[in-house]
Amino acid sequence: MSIDNPILEVRGLLKSIDSGTHRVDILRGISFAVERGQFVAIMGPSGSGKSTLLGLLAGLDTPSAGKVILDGQEIQDLAEDDMAVLRGRKIGFVFQSYQLVPTLTAEENVLLPLDLAGDGFAGAGRARGLLERVGLADRFDHYPVQLSGGEQQRVALARAFVGRPPLILADEPTGNLDSANGKHVLDILVELNRSEGTTLVLVTHNRELAARADRLVTLHDGRIASDEPLV
Repeated sequence: MSIDNPILEVRGLLKSIDSGTHRVDILRGISFAVERGQFVAIMGPSGSGKSTLLGLLAGLDTPSAGKVILDGQEIQDLAEDDMAVLRGRKIGFVFQSYQLVPTLTAEENVLLPLDLAGDGFAGAGRARGLLERVGLADRFDHYPVQLSGGEQQRVALARAFVGRPPLILADEPTGNLDSANGKHVLDILVELNRSEGTTLVLVTHNRELAARADRLVTLHDGRIASDEPLV
């Protein structure tokens, strides 16, 4: 797929693990590009390489070969400190298990990326505004243990968007939720993605969730089996 000035580009991505006695090929030459503002869903059976691919896109792992280009910059060879700074500016994360800090309130959890970047004080209004948008205006001072699973994931959504990153990476964001809460979280995620003008790359097993995307990339045995527009 040819895209001018993509936000994310992957070229010939390979990932192998060598146990000493044999080699396991997890990704086998993945190449694709993601248009700015696009919502891309990645699906595939267990073991197809979805989570490995997401980790490489986030710079949390290093490919065996190939390139990952984020907003025009190759990231696969960056030092960890440089990658951490780039992640802080360019990427928001939404995890299946929420990954909230239990000793911080909802508002403090949302502010955490800005605090780490030294912008926490200036971002207080932004954090509260996002919590209001996800329906948690009365939960600013609540700790994760005082929130339901759906509420915790909505805090995680607000945290992912608070720094206005150009790219959101989501790993099974509704996987721990019942169908009603999962649909609510998905609706909020899609609305935030559209209104904030971000790019969303989402890994999921949920076909209903994937159907909301602009584009579906399906992996099988570490390769792209199909790449099709949905809108």
